Amino acid sequence: MAKNVRLLKPEPDLLLLHIELKWIEPAIWRRVAVPENITLSKLHTVIQFAMGWEGGHLHEFEIAGENYGTPDPDGGGPPVNSDARKTLIKALNGKRTFRYLYDFGDGWDHRIKVEKKLPAVACPQVPYCIDGANACPPEDIGGGPGYADFLEAMADPNHPEHDDMLEWHGSTFDPTVFEWERVNQWLKEIKV
Repeated sequence: MAKNVRLLKPEPDLLLLHIELKWIEPAIWRRVAVPENITLSKLHTVIQFAMGWEGGHLHEFEIAGENYGTPDPDGGGPPVNSDARKTLIKALNGKRTFRYLYDFGDGWDHRIKVEKKLPAVACPQVPYCIDGANACPPEDIGGGPGYADFLEAMADPNHPEHDDMLEWHGSTFDPTVFEWERVNQWLKEIKV
């Protein structure tokens, strides 16, 4: 009597991504492992959690000469292909670096590099943040120049904007802190 044998599909390899927020010093970056077949819309969520963004703004990937994202519901902005179903490995089309833009007003521009492939079992969870440095700027701070002003005001209790910024942010802010464990707790919520 033949037994029903179900073959398990092998888990996809992982891609180790280095994500860096451009134009900010010292560098704000994350190293994240994701399945190579992750959709771009899920990758957007991974980047949001890894960087500490809240996801309330439009975004766009620029990969191998194509733009992917969520089209502006008001019809503004550049035309983009939907990122909902496109997988990263197919979008890359052999390329190793690509761009991710978040919040067209603040213009948070990220450079993402595929550092290497890893076996599916290389990480304790997927997606997984392996490393990173420095806190992410708060949402709606006004891009790089606004972030520089924010840091200046927060660092000096005698700055005329210190109390307003402290109240707006809701707590003190240390730009050198990166909470790796917290990021991985957030990433556990993503089903890939």
